[in-house]
Amino acid sequence: MQLTSTLLLLSASLASAHYTFPGLIFNGATSADWQYVKMTTNKYSHGPIQDVGSTDMRCYKDPAAPIASTANVAAGATVGFRVDTSIIHPGPLMFYMAKVPSGKTAANFEGDGTVWFKIWENQPTITSSSISWPSGQTTVSVKIPTCIPSGEYLLRVEHIALHSASTSGGAQLYLACGQINVTGGGSKAGTPLVAFPGAYKATDPGLLINIYWPVPTSYTNPGPKVFTC
Repeated sequence: MQLTSTLLLLSASLASAHYTFPGLIFNGATSADWQYVKMTTNKYSHGPIQDVGSTDMRCYKDPAAPIASTANVAAGATVGFRVDTSIIHPGPLMFYMAKVPSGKTAANFEGDGTVWFKIWENQPTITSSSISWPSGQTTVSVKIPTCIPSGEYLLRVEHIALHSASTSGGAQLYLACGQINVTGGGSKAGTPLVAFPGAYKATDPGLLINIYWPVPTSYTNPGPKVFTC
């Protein structure tokens, strides 16, 4: 009984150190968990992806999950995700979008193909003694580009934890995809387009890195350049 209790406490401790992005924030309100976000496989474990060659890199979607709804948001609006519980590990935050192809909807599109473009990424603060990123966030958000065409998209949030990234496969990726319908958009398609898996390699300098010693003097986020209008 004592061993079982210890294992349960250890499991809970490990889960609390990890995170998911279950709630979509739009029009000034936070949705119910998984209402507009594809339910992820780690909804209970909160565990990360460590194999960047996995199809989980698209949306980490639980194949048995209920179908989520799609939120209407205006081009130029700020859309976010609730973090459960909070981002505590050091590493970059990025947002991608994928235009849903003809014949599909955001609800039944899995994010396969060369369809993803990056719309935002943050950069670390680097000093002679440390490299650091913002931490402790319980919500994260991004502005939807004003120029992209109207229509349904997947909005993918990704945080890469680098505390164990000094060995290949040590980086931990936490991600999810919201389902949105962009209104009032423009006519400039997002570029450059990449596929998941495929956009990252385990040996990318932004994924295979010792952030503690020697302190890096620069950092390059994995993936494509950020799309701009």
